[in-house]
Amino acid sequence: MAFDYKKEYREFYLPPRNPGIVEVPEMRFLAVRGKGDPNELDGEYKAAMGLLYGIAFTIKMSKLGDHRIEGYFDYVVPPLEGLWWQEGIRGIDYTRKGEFQWLSLMRLPDFVTKQEFDWAIEEAARKKKTDFSKVEYLTYHEGLCVQCMHIGPYDDEPATIQAMSEFAAKEGYETDITDSRYHHEIYLSDARKVSPEKLKTVIRHPIRKR
Repeated sequence: MAFDYKKEYREFYLPPRNPGIVEVPEMRFLAVRGKGDPNELDGEYKAAMGLLYGIAFTIKMSKLGDHRIEGYFDYVVPPLEGLWWQEGIRGIDYTRKGEFQWLSLMRLPDFVTKQEFDWAIEEAARKKKTDFSKVEYLTYHEGLCVQCMHIGPYDDEPATIQAMSEFAAKEGYETDITDSRYHHEIYLSDARKVSPEKLKTVIRHPIRKR
């Protein structure tokens, strides 16, 4: 059976709806940087999705070709994630989506080295006749965070974030969003197929001792 990161690491991908504290270890990701409203038709965000999935499935399906990745095991491609920020704003202002800057992410299995990533970029470009140069190999250590499951529209996230902040404060922590620690979302639902009130999104904020 294929290894499923959501099931094997439930503490990171399937948290309860009540906020909790979690220590997130260093992970490797496929990443694409961009800016602007993610809802914009044919915008940067939509293009980033195609690039990420193109490389993710090139790596996953390498088992069917001649290229052999050392340590490869069959796995379910992890869910799409996003780091979000806006210049001059501590946190997120949902009324100013056009000012979003973001890193769209997809977790990589540990067996994917930088060398194997480079192979996947070249292989995908050759097969799909597409420029994948915007895709980065990113190592990110998130550290201590508060998180919970948000169910509902993305625009309703402020209430969930407020509950997270209040919980963290009761535990002796404060939000620690900086130039290197970001508002983090993990998308467990396909917004094209699931109604807004049923969307499941993990929301995670970095914290520090107050």
